[in-house]
Amino acid sequence: MPTCDHCDAHVSERFARVFADEHGEILACTSCSANAGIAEAARERANRPSHD
Repeated sequence: MPTCDHCDAHVSERFARVFADEHGEILACTSCSANAGIAEAARERANRPSHD
């Protein structure tokens, strides 16, 4: 089961698919960050150029 890299809380597979970065890291979950902050971080990540 995936976990938040910040607080080690378990998150769902669906949450991990949506909010993990390109390396599979989950930098914030609902246990350690406000939902608005998560959505903002996801939008910022989506707008960054990839570094493949």
